[in-house]
Amino acid sequence: MSAKTILYVEDNELNRKIVRDLLRRTSYRLIEAPDGEAGMAAAREQHPDLILMDIQLPKVSGIEATRTLRAEPATAATPIIAITSFALSGDEQRAKDAGASAYMAKPYSPFDLLIMIRKLVPEE
Repeated sequence: MSAKTILYVEDNELNRKIVRDLLRRTSYRLIEAPDGEAGMAAAREQHPDLILMDIQLPKVSGIEATRTLRAEPATAATPIIAITSFALSGDEQRAKDAGASAYMAKPYSPFDLLIMIRKLVPEE
């Protein structure tokens, strides 16, 4: 079996480093995209097992990228965890309405994120 692939769509390098360090000790393979446009392209090309989608992204928002990926047959069933630093009321509902499988507000515990990832896509 090959390692499960996680796509992290996040424009903040420090946030990407936190997740990179978190997943380094697991069997997951991480691919990264710095904006919504690149994230959608990576999802179409790489067919990840899970997508971590920041909501506030340049070019295409995480909400719009999630909605678009949900509408495409190749990515319609891929679990998407929406992540936002703006835990405003309504954000969770907007993410779920767009098709997010789960939602996590920043700042979050990396351990809690890993638990959520493992629940959606168990390691081999």
